Amino acid sequence: MKPCISQATTMSRTFAEDIANCADAGCNAVEVWLTKLEQHLEIESVAATQRLLADRKIHLAAAAYQGGLLLSQGEARKAHFDHFRRRLDLCQQFGIKTMLVVADFVDKVDATSLDRAIVSLAQAGQWAAGFDVTLALEFRAKNTFCASLDTAVALVSQCGEVNVGVNLDIFHYYTGPSKFDDLGLLTPNRLAHVQIADIAGVTRELATDADRILPGDGDIPLTPILDVLRRIGYMGYICVELMNPILWQANSKQVAEIAWTSLRKLLGEAVAPDARHVERS
Repeated sequence: MKPCISQATTMSRTFAEDIANCADAGCNAVEVWLTKLEQHLEIESVAATQRLLADRKIHLAAAAYQGGLLLSQGEARKAHFDHFRRRLDLCQQFGIKTMLVVADFVDKVDATSLDRAIVSLAQAGQWAAGFDVTLALEFRAKNTFCASLDTAVALVSQCGEVNVGVNLDIFHYYTGPSKFDDLGLLTPNRLAHVQIADIAGVTRELATDADRILPGDGDIPLTPILDVLRRIGYMGYICVELMNPILWQANSKQVAEIAWTSLRKLLGEAVAPDARHVERS
């Protein structure tokens, strides 16, 4: 498994600041927050941005995230798919091979909605294939639709597109209705991406994104999960994603350093000792 840092971990920083901080921290793979990249390209050219990434030796491992594709209808559906196609073009230009897709939020799902979601996911996968992009469907613990790993696997399987897989966000896996046995549904072909975080001293049902902390510092039993991923032969990226406002206010270079170090330690890679101290910027 290959370590990676999400730009959501330093959400308050710009795309260029993230790239500089991650490179200085020794990180060579970043999960890009698409809105940051889009804002960056309003003032910088694609060619200049490609040079920046090459000069700092940073690979954009995945892109987060696209919504509105599965259940939207009419003009809303057209708008979401137009946005999706523009983002696929960005992925192709920057060599991003994986895009995260989230299920639409709805109050209630019926059989018709479920069928529509499967068809739409298949269509999205077909569009993505034309840009050499794999889609990673993310389940979210608090959603009324696609809240668990087994549901995400079922949607991916039923859509039938080889370039559509699951994003395993371990925070949502742990805090939602997913079960450990659900990990047995994963295969290397259906697991497209992994995001990792931890929580400490928070009841699962009450945990929010703001409670995310460094992997290995909390209560989530990460080692058995990683053991399953190794056993099935997952060789893709595992990405630290910490949507914690306290970290957003901290020194972003130090955040990148400790996140990178924490993940590499968890994955069993040799790292230099670190102080694990973050200063406010």
